[in-house]
Amino acid sequence: MSTAQRWGAWPLGDGQWSFALWAPAAQHVELILEGEALPMPAMGDGWFATQLAARAGAHYRFRIDGSISIADPASRWQPEGVYGPSALLATDYAWQHPWRGRPWREAVIYELHVGAAAGTYASVGEQLPALAAVGITALELMPVASFPGNRNWGYDGVLHYAPAAAYGDPADLKALVDRAHGLGMMVLLDVVYNHFGPEGNPLSAVAPTFYRTDVTTPWGEAIDFRQPAVQRYFIDNALMWLEEYQFDGLRLDAVHAIQPRSFLHALQAQVRAALPGRHVHLVLENEDNQASLLANGFTAQWNDDFHNALHVLLTGEDEGYYRDYADGPAEHLRRVLAEGFAWQGEVNHAGRRRGESSAGLPPERFVVFSQNHDQVGNRAHGERLVTLVGQRRASLAVALTALTPMVPLFFMGEPWAASTPFLFFTDYRPPLDAVVREGRRAEFAPFSAYQDSAERAAIADPNAVATFEHSRCAWPAADDADAAVWLDWFRALLAIRERWLSTASHVASLDAHLVAPRALCAGWQVDEQQWWLAINVGSDEVQLTPTPGDVVFRIGAPLPDGRLAPDSLVAWVGPLP
Repeated sequence: MSTAQRWGAWPLGDGQWSFALWAPAAQHVELILEGEALPMPAMGDGWFATQLAARAGAHYRFRIDGSISIADPASRWQPEGVYGPSALLATDYAWQHPWRGRPWREAVIYELHVGAAAGTYASVGEQLPALAAVGITALELMPVASFPGNRNWGYDGVLHYAPAAAYGDPADLKALVDRAHGLGMMVLLDVVYNHFGPEGNPLSAVAPTFYRTDVTTPWGEAIDFRQPAVQRYFIDNALMWLEEYQFDGLRLDAVHAIQPRSFLHALQAQVRAALPGRHVHLVLENEDNQASLLANGFTAQWNDDFHNALHVLLTGEDEGYYRDYADGPAEHLRRVLAEGFAWQGEVNHAGRRRGESSAGLPPERFVVFSQNHDQVGNRAHGERLVTLVGQRRASLAVALTALTPMVPLFFMGEPWAASTPFLFFTDYRPPLDAVVREGRRAEFAPFSAYQDSAERAAIADPNAVATFEHSRCAWPAADDADAAVWLDWFRALLAIRERWLSTASHVASLDAHLVAPRALCAGWQVDEQQWWLAINVGSDEVQLTPTPGDVVFRIGAPLPDGRLAPDSLVAWVGPLP
């Protein structure tokens, strides 16, 4: 690929830099480097590019047709935020820990928001030894691409190549990844390739054909992935995070909003070709449950079916997307444990056929969770599961998540049963701040609990500083006795997983069946043994007919004659017949 077709500013060596911008609506483009205007010749197909001497750290912008001045859409450093100048970034970080990654089956994922969990990249790094000590093997960062203001979930990023300056500089982020690798921990990054945020995006003025006018998404006009320059923008971005920052993988947000699907195949093929010999993991969020993507290059998918069925089973909630699970949550969960997805091509309550057959995929292709940023933060008041159902039932959810052969994910605070809410927060300027506030409240108008306008008005203002402050979830203090008890329990739980599941080379479903309307049992062949789980969230004892084996974990006192008490879980292991 020529430098003229590589977005942004990149060092060439010997003090030389390449600069390139795709601006098909522009007549001419200038590089404003440290205040000096320099012409960027047209290279054809909408590209403008130049090469010249510059110093790392120098500030620059692009000026379009003599009037519009913008940050580099592929800026790799925005020290003054999205409205400030871009800065040239050197690539001379001295990595301390040689690293080729870890196999995916060993992943135990901890998802966090940098700002809410710790504040900065450096302070997240300070939490890593504690996370490793309880058995976490993979850190997943919510998106860090530059966004407007100082606080945002990250899904409103507008400069996808530049780590958010609110958390530190690019070297700080590399140091976080480096430190994690030194502890044997993978680091995954959530990236958003399906849309840009509503404020601060420089592309709209210079590349209107970056978007499609014939397709819309929940966030507005769809990105036009048919355009070679658009594909290049996102594929090079993925490669930057994986090569320059040495992330171990990417979680691709809402790929059901990406069309055509051929872009996803191109992305994973180029990533695999560029990084041979490394364990690199590409994980999808995909409402369409396309098992075919998991059979053709992608590592795994976030399995909302697991969460949704389990949540309905524990809480009885049946509105919104929970409606698709309300008619038999235990049966939906049974199918998840046996086959991967609950929805594999059936028509849901909205009349939409959803999913593809997943029964032939290994369990590690599915990431399961009882909480994550969406499932907590998209609630009106950001309540965590422990707040909704209490500690006993929350512990059942954590244990079931940890002890399936699927890959478990835990949300920040979950290992110590944190009860702090995780709210939706932003930092927009007027008038967008008011639009987002009222839009957020309007989202909940269809729900029975928010029919009254006063109830909706009580939903936290996303733009208020207090909303972010209430969402902070720091690592617990050493003298927090309740948190210490939970962390010890969580550590023991993950030790069971490591002993019996994490290193298995072959896992296959044996059986999953309902024991009662709110109880089920599932088993897998794990190498040369059987692994069994049974859970009862009903109000009555249930009768099991367990296969022979040794109990290795339980919640709830054992009962005679193979019975399982209410709100109990048991795991046992036995030889294959």
